[in-house]
Amino acid sequence: MAKEPRIYSIKELNRYIKLKLEADNLLGDVWLRGEISNFTHHSSGHMYFTLKDSDSRIKCIMFASHNRGLPFIPKEGAKVIAQGNISVYERDGNYQFYVTAMQPDGIGSLYLAYEQLKRKLENEGLFDTSRKRPIPSLPRAIGVITSPTGAAVRDVIITLQRRHPSIPIIVCPVLVQGAGAAPSIVRAIEFMNRMAETDVLIVGRGGGSLEELWAFNEEAVARAIAASAIPVISAVGHETDFTIADFVADLRAATPTAAAELAVPHMGELHRQVERLNQRLVQAGRQYVKVSRDRLERVRRSPFFVHPRRYLLDQAERLDRLQERLAHLTVRRAERGRERLERLRTVLAAQHPGHAVQSASEKRMMMRRRLEAAMAAQLKERKLGLTASIRQLDALSPLKVMARGYSLVYDESEKKLIRSVEEVQPGDMIRVKLTDGLLDCHIWSMRGDQNDGSE
Repeated sequence: MAKEPRIYSIKELNRYIKLKLEADNLLGDVWLRGEISNFTHHSSGHMYFTLKDSDSRIKCIMFASHNRGLPFIPKEGAKVIAQGNISVYERDGNYQFYVTAMQPDGIGSLYLAYEQLKRKLENEGLFDTSRKRPIPSLPRAIGVITSPTGAAVRDVIITLQRRHPSIPIIVCPVLVQGAGAAPSIVRAIEFMNRMAETDVLIVGRGGGSLEELWAFNEEAVARAIAASAIPVISAVGHETDFTIADFVADLRAATPTAAAELAVPHMGELHRQVERLNQRLVQAGRQYVKVSRDRLERVRRSPFFVHPRRYLLDQAERLDRLQERLAHLTVRRAERGRERLERLRTVLAAQHPGHAVQSASEKRMMMRRRLEAAMAAQLKERKLGLTASIRQLDALSPLKVMARGYSLVYDESEKKLIRSVEEVQPGDMIRVKLTDGLLDCHIWSMRGDQNDGSE
């Protein structure tokens, strides 16, 4: 019998296909190159469009959370490189490309390298805010690492001199684009750190294309900035330009001019701040003088200074009362001491060892008399018992019996007392013990108590 096939719903099938696509490693992170068509920027912020090439097309969606940071505005017909994953929209059963990053085509390889290096350094923690150092509020000197001929260095110097002309500026010229730019920037950062004559470094250049700004996306430059002992302000390009150096630096400035403004305070603002502090100091001094003057006036009006003799008399009277109280307390304490001493003497006398010895002697004599009386009574009782025992033994003594005419019969060895005629035979020798001597006898015949005719 054939097995009945399982019947799936459309939703179950679409979900199964979706899970299969999302589990595929290749489709989970894929880059596509194509042309934008059917572009719609929805009011929700999401972007819906199609990527196509000469042979095929695929529907795409880029959610608002991902497209807010786009460095350009997508347009119909624009050629782009997009990163994302392939999945299925279950309701319609259509598979589509979910875009997470996008860049205009033509700089695709550089953008891929940029994203890979950014992800690598971020995983290492070089972008963490915890490792970034604060910029000094009033640095001793400012170091500027940039091209000596570009507009950026002029903007920085003019802004620094305008805001605080007394702070020295040390310019370290470098290449800012081309093959030798990255090593030149790294050497300049290391040189400024060895010199240790500045408190802040401004590293940057003016605006340009991604290729022109690429030196500040090099890994060597990023690591040199991260390793710098001097705080670094990154000032690369325009406000919309972001480089790896911006993420690693202790502070990012939108432009070189903004970096100069962040590096030093404005002299006029410092003067105004000093003036405000000076005013506060003067007010505080006047207030302190006023409070001290009022306090002095109160002290001058105090009774101690107005009538010092009266104050001294009051104190003298208080001293007399204290002396009287001290004398009274001394006498009372002496009396209590004598009373306590007397009580201690009485207790000590009661505890005198002579009394204890006499008491112990009297107790010993009493115990001795009691012991002697007990021994005499015990001896008398034992004597009476002994006399009674002697009388009893005397009454039971065989000698008493023998004195009444009885005798004791033993065998010849005197070891066995003969009590019956059955214990002897005619011809045996026996000994008869009397009260006054011993008889040796020879048995000739025997006769029992009953007369049975035998002799």
